[in-house]
Amino acid sequence: MSIERNEREVTDDDLMEDAKDPVQAARLHKSLRTLRDNPNVPPQLQQMAREVLTGRLSMTDVAKGGTYLDALGDSMMKIKRAAENMTPEEAERNREAAERYRREQEEAEAREQAERDAPTQPQPDTPRPRSRRGRI
Repeated sequence: MSIERNEREVTDDDLMEDAKDPVQAARLHKSLRTLRDNPNVPPQLQQMAREVLTGRLSMTDVAKGGTYLDALGDSMMKIKRAAENMTPEEAERNREAAERYRREQEEAEAREQAERDAPTQPQPDTPRPRSRRGRI
């Protein structure tokens, strides 16, 4: 579920209150969108993500306690229990998959950062404007 039509989604800059740098703000933004849009995420965490993405709540507010922090804790405990119940083979496959995912995410972040840092110059095949006094 996405942001309501009449609500503006926060930007990475808006999330700097809760992040230590722009890269962390971008990661937080992406994570919040994933929580909001993933149907496998518990409804309370989806709602928390929507609240933060619309600016009605900050991650600092979430960390101070309450329903959303409890929901985060419950989800973390489920993940911990699932990890503890894995066979060694499952754990190894999980580690390998996590490592592949981490590398893919780092590569994607590097591409996104390069796009953000790229100078905004006209493309080489962009026609040059003509001079008013005649041909160039």
